[in-house]
Amino acid sequence: MNQIEEYIQGFPADVQEILNNIRNIIKENAADAEESFSYGMPAYKCNKKPLVYFAAFKNHIGFYATPSGHTEFKDELAKYKQGKGSVQFPLNEPMPYNLIARIVRYRVKENNETGKK
Repeated sequence: MNQIEEYIQGFPADVQEILNNIRNIIKENAADAEESFSYGMPAYKCNKKPLVYFAAFKNHIGFYATPSGHTEFKDELAKYKQGKGSVQFPLNEPMPYNLIARIVRYRVKENNETGKK
């Protein structure tokens, strides 16, 4: 079992399901991303650059797509509590998996474009 699996197993079953879904979305939409554990949470890199991170908290899932990922989707993310480069998806609301997938795809494209420069 790797560090990310251990991290996910430390949460209640319903939260584990959400975390595994997010992890799978990242793997499906960023097939070449390197998976690691950084800042105490699952972390992904593409072209040796940060892609996205996620973490579970008592009442929300934190999703970190660096400022650019949040800026690009600011209208759709407006209803969620945010910080610089972070958004909180409440656990008592449906998880916006489609939006997460679109953000990941955007960040992959962005990393691929800057990786060619």
